[in-house]
Amino acid sequence: MADVMVEVDGSRIWSTSEGSGTPVVLCNGGPGCSDYLAPISAMLSSSCHAIRFENRGCGKSDPAAQYSIETCLADLEAIRNHYRLDRWIVGGHSFGADLALFYALRYPQHTLGFICIAGGRIHNDREWHRVYREKRDQGLEPLIPEASPVNMDVNKQVNQSWKEYVQRPTLLLELSKLEIPGLFVYGTEDIRPGWPIAQVANLIPNARMRWVKGADHYIWLTHAAELRECLFDFVKELA
Repeated sequence: MADVMVEVDGSRIWSTSEGSGTPVVLCNGGPGCSDYLAPISAMLSSSCHAIRFENRGCGKSDPAAQYSIETCLADLEAIRNHYRLDRWIVGGHSFGADLALFYALRYPQHTLGFICIAGGRIHNDREWHRVYREKRDQGLEPLIPEASPVNMDVNKQVNQSWKEYVQRPTLLLELSKLEIPGLFVYGTEDIRPGWPIAQVANLIPNARMRWVKGADHYIWLTHAAELRECLFDFVKELA
């Protein structure tokens, strides 16, 4: 495993990789979170070149003057160029899954496939937020340790940018024409309602939805074997 700092727009982005084979990059949730996807990387590294990174302003990466969906996509492209990859699988968890989907829309020529774990949402729905907040406040979701605290400036700015991004008039049309293979994996016990994910999965021609019974937002903590099977089946088809 090798750690590197990748320069983009005057900031240095932390990245690491392990394994060899089909390249897969993993995007963290948040936005504003440091890297916590080492368990997913370990699952994939036996047959994939698994790459992790932290967006600017997060964890070991440098801060920047501003943060947005555009800066997140630029960070991803800088990572791809650093590793000299023509095409890769772009995956992510929670908000990172949204980012993986947006990357596939922006750079289809560089995307072999995309994986959305517990995310991939394009709806800014009041009812969705109400259900999520109520269950969160009831303490129904376990927390995972993070190496660094959430950068709330990144969280606030990128969330606002996300809201603007999903209001684009052509977004649904773009999704309906996205021919890249996609995998959506969601836990039936996730406190975030899964219907927005299922709608997106059914809209994209070559996407599929896999439900993991009994799993919550952090699927690998309790259902690692099921998640591993979903990921390996998908990667094997693409490879």
